[in-house]
Amino acid sequence: MRTSRSAVDTRRIKVLGILERAGFVKVNQLAQQMGVSPLTIRRDLDALLNTGKIDRFYGGASLVKYDDGSGENIFSSGFTLNKLAIAQYAAALVEDGDTIFINTSSTALAILPYITAKQVTVITNNVKAVFSEHRDDMILVFTGGELRLPKEAMVGDFALNNLNRVTASKCFLGCNGINTEEGITTAVLQEATINNLMLTRVTGPRYILADKSKIGRRLNFIYGRLQDISLLITDTEASEALVEELRKKIGVVQVEPLKHLP
Repeated sequence: MRTSRSAVDTRRIKVLGILERAGFVKVNQLAQQMGVSPLTIRRDLDALLNTGKIDRFYGGASLVKYDDGSGENIFSSGFTLNKLAIAQYAAALVEDGDTIFINTSSTALAILPYITAKQVTVITNNVKAVFSEHRDDMILVFTGGELRLPKEAMVGDFALNNLNRVTASKCFLGCNGINTEEGITTAVLQEATINNLMLTRVTGPRYILADKSKIGRRLNFIYGRLQDISLLITDTEASEALVEELRKKIGVVQVEPLKHLP
């Protein structure tokens, strides 16, 4: 019997919570604790590794520590719940027959399992989309291009040329930072050009998905202006002062973080 997406997400949140408390885990011990096979735990750890939340070592894994200046580890299960809340809200904005762009953002990718609209076409440079749960009638179209690891992003001239041949009715793009001075920013030059093209080749609304850790941040490469955005979707834990500054220039929706997985 196929395990439901919510059950898999619930288990991975628990795995991440154990890592936050212990700092590291061993596969066999974690499998016994969670009541699943070691193979299942290895798959869970591989999925968490792809998000940048953990490091792997032989027989186990350790938590990646990253402080955004607030004293809180941004790769925490709490942040995952924030991102899933944003993804759920964004997924409800997708309508039957839409063609949408999503980029390599983990939050943007997270909308796929929650899209209930029919006959949706998703155009993306995110290789991980092929492993994401989605409706059977959803069509995934990949840009192609050079594969950039570890994010598994498709970039380069081939991807840009293909994007120049299509348009989308909406886009759902993540970012590494958004602020009132520079606009929408990312840490990777090659992804900035792809993101900018996705932002400009849209005939309808342009949605930016950014959890609290992205609000007010400044990264090296600008890929869009605030006036290019139809709506910023963030969470209610984002800095009130920074959100209010953004509200003076763009529409902002804040969603409550999930208390538990749906």
